[in-house]
Amino acid sequence: MAEEFSKAVEEGLRLSKRIYFGRDRAVSPPKPPPSMLKSSTAFLPTAPMLYAVIHDPGIVDNPDVPSYQPHVHGRCDPPALIPLHMSAIDLNAHCYFDTVFVTVSATWRLHCVTGCRSCDCRIAIPMGGKQGSIQGVEVRVHRKSYSTQLVDIEDTSDKESAIRAQNGGFLKPNIFTLNIPQIDGGSNLSVKITWSQKVLYYDDTFSLNVPFTFPDFVNPAGKRMLRKEKIQIDVNADAGSELLCKAISHPLKEVKRSAGSMSFSIDSEVISWSKVDFNFSYAVSSSHIHGGVLLKSPSEDDFDQREMFCMYLSPGNLQSRKVFRKDIIFVIDISGSMRGKLIDDTKNALSTALNRLDRDDSFSIIAFNGESYLFSTSMELASKDAVQRAIEWINMNFVAGGDTNILHPLKTAMEMLSSARSSIPIIFLVTDGSVEDERQICDMVKNHVTNAESIPPRIYTFGIDLVEPQMLRLFDKASSLLLANITMDIFDDLDEVEVYPSLIPELSSDVPLTLSGRYKGRFPEFLKVKGVLADFSSFVIDMKIQEANDMPVQRVAKLSLQTGFMSEYTSIAILEDDQLKKEMSKKTKPRKGENAQGQRMIMLPSLGIGFGNLIATAENTPPGWEETRGPDGAEMFVKAATNCCGSMCHYCCCMCCIQCCTRMNNQCATALTQLCVGIGCLGCLSCCSDMCCAESEN
Repeated sequence: MAEEFSKAVEEGLRLSKRIYFGRDRAVSPPKPPPSMLKSSTAFLPTAPMLYAVIHDPGIVDNPDVPSYQPHVHGRCDPPALIPLHMSAIDLNAHCYFDTVFVTVSATWRLHCVTGCRSCDCRIAIPMGGKQGSIQGVEVRVHRKSYSTQLVDIEDTSDKESAIRAQNGGFLKPNIFTLNIPQIDGGSNLSVKITWSQKVLYYDDTFSLNVPFTFPDFVNPAGKRMLRKEKIQIDVNADAGSELLCKAISHPLKEVKRSAGSMSFSIDSEVISWSKVDFNFSYAVSSSHIHGGVLLKSPSEDDFDQREMFCMYLSPGNLQSRKVFRKDIIFVIDISGSMRGKLIDDTKNALSTALNRLDRDDSFSIIAFNGESYLFSTSMELASKDAVQRAIEWINMNFVAGGDTNILHPLKTAMEMLSSARSSIPIIFLVTDGSVEDERQICDMVKNHVTNAESIPPRIYTFGIDLVEPQMLRLFDKASSLLLANITMDIFDDLDEVEVYPSLIPELSSDVPLTLSGRYKGRFPEFLKVKGVLADFSSFVIDMKIQEANDMPVQRVAKLSLQTGFMSEYTSIAILEDDQLKKEMSKKTKPRKGENAQGQRMIMLPSLGIGFGNLIATAENTPPGWEETRGPDGAEMFVKAATNCCGSMCHYCCCMCCIQCCTRMNNQCATALTQLCVGIGCLGCLSCCSDMCCAESEN
């Protein structure tokens, strides 16, 4: 899909050459730089972008000064995407611990569609960092507004009348798209986009990256006029800690600083938009593990009136710290669906991970399809000889074929790691899709972790998309564990407490640890957090407790619906509010999917990921992307014949017939052709018989 999107943008840039901007060559449509033409994904967005979705190339023209060019016949299938001109941009970033909430407000103009026509506009949002989550999109255009909202997938009251969007979802794990329907040519669109993403962390330094590289073809054509570009970043960290700005990509100025927080901003006028991503890095000065607890009361409209808390732990920048020894088992899917590039990428990632093992680590490998294949029935020390033998075994045995049975090899791996005492047991599970017994597998793992007498295994699971960078990133995290078996002594002091995640993970040198939850009762004045260090000595830290004034604890907690985070139980919908339709709805019958107030709801594909989808796995459909099937040729023909423009013999709708013919398969087209020929022959025979009768009478 990423390649198709890039090709559609390339085609859109070709179409934009039809647009006439005046006799001055300086205002002709800019050409893409030569470097962008070398890759099949060269035109993917590197900043928030808006595109005109062009099905009919004949509508492409300057809405202000029509060029009256020759009509273009045919249609674009798939549709071309023309990047829109941007006239203003405002970037706001609010950092809280290892999470940043980004808001981009910008104004685009539909400069490429003639004023008497309209088209859909597609928003593309690339997100930086490791993990991103869309919070919301708001669009305002003349007398219309669009806004996204989360809806409960179990609630059918609004969904029954809602319209299903034909496009929308993730092009790639970090690029989200959605369509805004039918915008008039020449309109100005004010768009506000909000998302969250993780801030990278290493050696007590936080690094933020926001995609903010705009290509030349989003600069409005015409005289080189100054345009408004505003950037602001607010950083909130451990109260009382010293923050140090280390690097910044744009010339921002410091506007505020206090204990544990600082702000930078710039409000400038520029000739062309930013050519680099927005990067900002800062350090929290500390040489030891430190942290704190934030408390906050719920808002009045919160469905959960329990008090909220957020606990954070940072590893500090101590250079001599010791990490845990690892016992790792790689459980790898080699079923038939892994053929080709998938199995090759997995081999490369696994070979790289094996070569990164420390000599004190131990490992084994289990390959599975319908059966299980073990490299060794016991754990092997990661010597050079053992790693080399493992790589040779991988090349011989990783042959894709057969069914998928995850339960048995996963049980085997946990049994092999059940005797771990002086190391952290870890399982890397790599597969390319869903299986029927997912819930049974999860229940088995949960029971094993709950009832384990020794240290339970840490299971890293991920799909096959971008397997090599994902596996190596998780491997680096597993190789940098500093504190394990973390507990908090608040469960006995409170009437009720709920912690997310329920099983507290380890503290790694690569990322701070953040826990959040709800409670009833009086929170203790002092909180002790306990754990085990890499040398298996005990660790205790007294946590500072303070009120969270400007800290969005409820948003960090990621509670869906109430806070705007997606989950497997919610879906995104676009709510269209048309003022003109509101006035008309008082006099006319509402359109399909429209309520009495003139509002329409457009449902996007489900984006929250929970248990797998067997059908999507079989069809190799990425998460967050659904392709809706239109009516088949026969259905369209029936509608054209019975409902389009009256009866078919009196009124023939050309457009419906054209759409019908474009959706017919070869067999149907052949049958229809033969039918028409037969009818024609019958007509000829009838004419001939009439002529013969007339001659005989003469």
